Amino acid sequence: MAKAKRRYVCAACGSVSNRWQGQCADCSEWNTLAEEAPETVFSSKHDLSSGGRRIEFAPLDRASKPLARMHTSLAEFDRALGGGLVPGSAILMGGDPGIGKSTLLLQAAAKMALSGKTTIYISGEEAAGQVRLRAERLGLGAAPVQLAAATSVRDILTTLHAMETPALVVIDSIQTMHSDQLEGAPGTVSQVRGCAFELIRYAKDSGAAVVLVGHVTKDGTIAGPRVLEHMVDVVMAFEGERSHQYRILRSLKNRFGPVDEIGVFAMAGAGLEEVGNPSLLFLSGRDAPVPGSAVFPAIEGTRPVLVEIQALIVRLQSGATPRRAVVGWDSGRLAMLLAVLEARCGLNFSSAEVYLNVAGGYRLADPAADLAVAAALVSALADKPLGSDAVWFGEVSLAGEIRPVAHSGLRLRESAKLGFARAFGPPDGASGVKETRYQPLTLLPNLVDRIMAAN
Repeated sequence: MAKAKRRYVCAACGSVSNRWQGQCADCSEWNTLAEEAPETVFSSKHDLSSGGRRIEFAPLDRASKPLARMHTSLAEFDRALGGGLVPGSAILMGGDPGIGKSTLLLQAAAKMALSGKTTIYISGEEAAGQVRLRAERLGLGAAPVQLAAATSVRDILTTLHAMETPALVVIDSIQTMHSDQLEGAPGTVSQVRGCAFELIRYAKDSGAAVVLVGHVTKDGTIAGPRVLEHMVDVVMAFEGERSHQYRILRSLKNRFGPVDEIGVFAMAGAGLEEVGNPSLLFLSGRDAPVPGSAVFPAIEGTRPVLVEIQALIVRLQSGATPRRAVVGWDSGRLAMLLAVLEARCGLNFSSAEVYLNVAGGYRLADPAADLAVAAALVSALADKPLGSDAVWFGEVSLAGEIRPVAHSGLRLRESAKLGFARAFGPPDGASGVKETRYQPLTLLPNLVDRIMAAN
C-alpha cells in the first residue's frame, strides 16, 4: 500500500505545499501552514466530462420574484445588513472575544422569534442552560428560540432537514464544528472549510438565513482559511474595546447591499442598545472650542457620521527624537500630511511631538479626513481654536491641493442637521446644498492663512 503523501495548506491564502515551512511562499505570511489529510475522492486520472447530471440553464432576463428581506427588529443590525436578512444567505460575523457577538445574535434571534418566525440557536461553546441564563439576563427568557448545544455538522443538518425550514439559524461558532467525513480536530483548516461549505449549502437549498460566528486572530482578521470569506454572502466585523461601552457592527462584504455600512450599539446592563444618532456620540464633551479640535463628516456606507479629530503639538527643548502617536487614523497618512504642511506651507513640525486622536474610539479610513486633520494640526500649532460651528472635509494631494471627495451633499446635510453653520471643503463641494454656509478651499496654504488670521 502506497504511503499517503502529506500536504500543508496555508490558512491565510489557501495555497498547498508538499512540505512544512515557516513562511508561505505565495502570501509571505508566517506560521500559517497546517497539515491536512490528502484528498482521496478526486484524482487527475478520472474523466469528469461524463457520468454527471445535466444542469438546466435559465435566461438572465427571466422575471423572478424578488426576495423579501426579514427584519430582526434591531434597526442598527438591519442597517448594517443592508436592510435586513436575505432568505438563503450565509453571513460570517467576526469579532474579538467578549465583544458581544453572541449577545447581539441572541437578541436578534429572540426578537425574530417573538415576531412569529422560527429561529434556531446552536452553540458549540456553551451549554443550552448557559445560553438560557444569558437570555434571562437580557430580558428575553420568554422568547421561543430553539436552543441546542452541538458540534457535529452531521447531527445538525440531519435535525434541520427533518423539521420545517427556520427563518434564521445561528452557529456559534464555526471553529467548534466538526465533520466525521474529514480528518483533523475542530478548528483546523480542513474542518472549518468543510463544515462551512455544508452549512452554506444548506442555506442555499432550504432558504434559511445562516449566521456563522467566527473567531479572530491577534491581528483582528477572521481565523481560518481566507476562502471562508469568499464562500459566504456577507462578512461582518463587530468592533470596539471591551472596556468601552460602544460597539460598531461593520459590513466588510455584502452581496445584497452597500459595503462599509455600520450599525452602532452601546453595551448596557440589559444587553446591546441601539444608538440611533452616532454623531452625537462621537461629538460629546464639546462645550467650548479648544485649539487642535476639528469636526469631520465621515461617510460609512450610506450613513454620515460626524467625528471629532483632536491634535496636540508639544515643542521639545532638547535634541530628542520627536514622537508621532496616532489613534484611530493611519500613521503613514499622518506622516505624509506633516510633510505636505512643511514643504508647501512652511510650517515646522520636525522639532515637535505630534499626537493625533479620533474621539470616541472611532477608526477613520475615509481619505476626505485629510483636511480636518490638517486643520486640527495647524490649530494646535498656532494655539487657535477653529470654532465650534464648522466642519472640514477634503482630500489633500502631495502638491497641497484640496481635491474633491464623494457624497459632499450628504456630509453637509448631516452637518446642518446637527447645528453646524459653516463648512470648509474642496471647490464645487456644495453643489445643490443650501443648508450651510460653504467656504471652498483650493490649496492647503489657504487653510493655514485662514486659521492664522483668526482672532
